[in-house]
Amino acid sequence: MDEWARRLIALALVIIANVAPWAVGRLFGRRLRTPLDFGLRFRDGSAVLGDHKTWRGLIAGAIACGLAAQLVGLGFALGAAFAILSLAADAASSFVKRRLRLAPGSEYPLLDQLPEALLPLLVLSRPLGLNLIECFAIAVAFLLLDLAATRVRHA
Repeated sequence: MDEWARRLIALALVIIANVAPWAVGRLFGRRLRTPLDFGLRFRDGSAVLGDHKTWRGLIAGAIACGLAAQLVGLGFALGAAFAILSLAADAASSFVKRRLRLAPGSEYPLLDQLPEALLPLLVLSRPLGLNLIECFAIAVAFLLLDLAATRVRHA
């Protein structure tokens, strides 16, 4: 596989891992929407993660990303691991946003895109055949695409 194909596949995995939970949320609405934090509160009284981070979304992201990775010859397990890492970083960003008392569902450029792109890219860089510069370039590409798609997500 050539270098541009590897980069595009990695970018596609970031996108799929993050779009699948949103798409499933649009499809199912409030059905099957169990929060990852099970509605628990942190010692400051706010939600640990909030109700935007759900088990349904995590499972959807892992399955979608796993299937996509399988289709391009990377294997289902690598794709599922990619999504789980991405969505774990997304949950960590939500944790930070809750501690800062930022509104759930609000957009904060960089905090909302870079962790969820960088964590899986860096952890899985070797099996994806990416170097450090490529990981950061793909994360920036995802940041720009995500910012451009903000209107669509909130429509």
